[in-house]
Amino acid sequence: MEQNKNKNNLNNGPKMNMPKFNMNWIYIVVIGTLVAFWLTNENNSIQQMPNVESSYTDFQSYVDKGYASKLTVDKSQGIVKMYVKPEHVRDVFKQGVDKVGKDPYISIEIGSLDKLETFVEEKRAENKFTGKLTYEAQRNNSFISNLFWSVFPFLIIIGVWMLIMRRMGGGSGMGGGGIFSVGKSRAKMYEKGGDLGITFKDVAGQAGAKQEIQEIVEFLKNPQKYTNLGGKIPKGALLVGPPGTGKTLLAKAVAGEAGVPFFSMSGSDFVEMFVGVGASRVRDLFSQAKEKSPCIIFIDEIDAVGRARSKNPSMGGNDERENTLNALLTEMDGFGTNSGVIILAATNRADMLDSALLRAGRFDRQIHVDLPDLNERKEVFAVHLKPLKLDNSVDVDFLARQTPGFSGADIANVCNEAALIAARHDSKTVGKQDFLDAVDRIIGGLEKKTKVMTEQEKRSIAIHEAGHATISWFTEFANPLVKVSIVPRGQALGAAWYLPEERVLQTKEAMLDEMCSLLGGRAAEELFIGHISTGAMNDLERTTKQAYGMVAYAGMSEKLPNICYYNNAEYQFQRPYSETTAKIMDDEVIKMINEQYDRAKQILTEHKDGHAQLAQLLVEREVIFAEDVERIFGKRPWVSRSEELLEAQMRADAERMAAERTKQLEAKAKEEEEKKENE
Repeated sequence: MEQNKNKNNLNNGPKMNMPKFNMNWIYIVVIGTLVAFWLTNENNSIQQMPNVESSYTDFQSYVDKGYASKLTVDKSQGIVKMYVKPEHVRDVFKQGVDKVGKDPYISIEIGSLDKLETFVEEKRAENKFTGKLTYEAQRNNSFISNLFWSVFPFLIIIGVWMLIMRRMGGGSGMGGGGIFSVGKSRAKMYEKGGDLGITFKDVAGQAGAKQEIQEIVEFLKNPQKYTNLGGKIPKGALLVGPPGTGKTLLAKAVAGEAGVPFFSMSGSDFVEMFVGVGASRVRDLFSQAKEKSPCIIFIDEIDAVGRARSKNPSMGGNDERENTLNALLTEMDGFGTNSGVIILAATNRADMLDSALLRAGRFDRQIHVDLPDLNERKEVFAVHLKPLKLDNSVDVDFLARQTPGFSGADIANVCNEAALIAARHDSKTVGKQDFLDAVDRIIGGLEKKTKVMTEQEKRSIAIHEAGHATISWFTEFANPLVKVSIVPRGQALGAAWYLPEERVLQTKEAMLDEMCSLLGGRAAEELFIGHISTGAMNDLERTTKQAYGMVAYAGMSEKLPNICYYNNAEYQFQRPYSETTAKIMDDEVIKMINEQYDRAKQILTEHKDGHAQLAQLLVEREVIFAEDVERIFGKRPWVSRSEELLEAQMRADAERMAAERTKQLEAKAKEEEEKKENE
C-alpha cells in the first residue's frame, strides 16, 4: 500500500515540461558553429595579413637600418615577412602603432633562399639584425573560410526553400506536406459532430427547414429504413436564404445530431493561384469522405465555385473556377448511390449557381431558410436572452414585434447591444428601454449628440418628420406609428419608427398608402417652409423603386396592366421590352408618384394645425411617441391588428406596473406593522 501511495504521489507531482525535439535546433547549432569558425579564422588571417608589400631592395635597406625584429619565411609561396620593431613603425608605414595593429609586417617576394640566408648572416655579423629567422610553411587558414563560403550560399537556398515549403504546407491546411500537399483538401474534419456542441435545440425557429434537414440525420443513422423500400438516399441538400438566418448553424446542428464525421470547408478554400489545385482538392475531399463513410460534407458559400459557367468562351470559359466546378459535378455523380456521403451546401445567391449543380441527383433538395416570422423571432429571442440578466419590464412578444425583418444574427446583435447599453448606464439588469435603444442603434445608427444644428435646420427636420407621422396616421394601410425622433443617427437627421404588419400579400392600396407616407416629408417642406431640401433623398429613392416595381413587375399600372417584365435569364444584357414600353413605364411611374404627392399635400392641408403642434412638440422634446400623436389628432380612423396588439401591450405594461406598485406598497405597510409589533 505504501509503495502504491508513493507511486501515486510521484505521478501527481509537478511534471517537467521537457522541450520537444526539433530539427531546427540542429540547423541553428551547425550554422552557428560554421559562423564561429569563419569569424575566428578571419580574425587570424586579419592579424597575419601583410600591411605593406615591399621590394627586395627596400627590405635590404630596412634590415640594414635595424628596423626588423624577426623574419618568417614561407617556403611554399616564396615570401618573407619582416616584422617591424614598434619604434620604427612610423618610419616604415608612415602611420602610428594604433593604426597598423599588433605585429605589423611587410612581405617581400624572394627569388633565392640561399641569398636571403647569406644576407641575414652578414647583417647578424654586423649586429644590425638580432632577431630570429624562422622557416615555416604558411598554415592554410583559408580552408575553413573557403569551405564556409562554398557551403553557406547553398545553406541559405535550402533554408529559404524549406521555409517556403513549410509556409505552403501550413497554408494548405494539411501541414508538413509542403508544396506537395497544396492540392490536398483544406476541409476541417470533426470525428464527432457533438464536439461542436450544437444540436437542433440550439436552432430556434425555422421549423420547416429543421424538419427537412432532420431527415438527413435519419438517413445517416438508419439508412436501411429507406433503402429497404427501394428508396435512394439523397446526395445533397442546398440551404438557401438571406445572410444571418442560420444556414451554417443548421449544418453544425446536423453534424451534432448525426454523430458521424463532418467535413467543413468554404467554397473559397478550393480557389488557389496554381492551375488545377481546385479540382485536386475536390477529388481529395471526396476521397477522404469515402474512407470515413457515412459522413457529411459541408461547403459554405458554394457560390464561390458553383457560379454558372460562361456561355461565351471569350469571357473565361476555361478558367480555374470552372475546372473546379466540373470536378465537383463529376464527384457528386461518381460515387455510389447508397455510399452514405451526403453533401450540404449553403448560399445566399442561389440564382447565381450553375443549373447542372441544382439538377436532381446532385443537390436533390433545396431547403429555404428564410427570415424568421413573428413566432420564430420569439423563439430566437428566447435563446439569446438566456445568458442576460433581465428585469421584469422585458417582454419577448413586444421585442419580437419591434424587430420585423430581422434575421437571427440581427436579433443576437440586438441582445448583445442591449446588454452593452445597460452596462454603459451602470445598470444591474437589462431593461425594456435598453432593448428599444439597441433596436434604434441598429436600425438608425448611433446618436450624434455632438452634431450642431441651427434652429432653422432643427425646425425643418421637425416639419419633415411630422409630415411622415401625419400622413401615416390618416392613411388606412400605413404602418402604425411607434415614435418620431429628430435626433441625428448615422446618415439620417431624423427618423420615424413604425410597427409594420407582416403581410404575405401586398395590395395596390397598401403600397400606394406607403408611397404617400414616404412623400409626406417632402410635401410638408413645400407647404409649410416654402422650399424643399435634400432631406427627402432616401424617401424619394424608396418611392421610385417601389413605383417601378409596381409598374414593371406587379402589373399595377393603368396603361400596362397584368404584365410582368421580370427576366431572370442568365447573362441577359438587353431589356425584355422596347423603348416605347420603357417610355410608358416612365410616364406611369411619374404619374403614380405625382398623384400620391398631391394626395399627401391634401391630407397635410386638412390637418395643418395638428401638424404644426406635432412639429413644435418635436422641436421641444426631440422624441415623441404614438400617444402624443393620438393626443393631438385623436383616435386613428383605422385600427389595424398591429395597433390593437400594441395597445394591448401598453395596457398590459401599465397594469403590470400598477400591480407591482401596489405590491410594493403592501409589502412596505406590512413591514411597518411588523416593526410596530416588535417595538
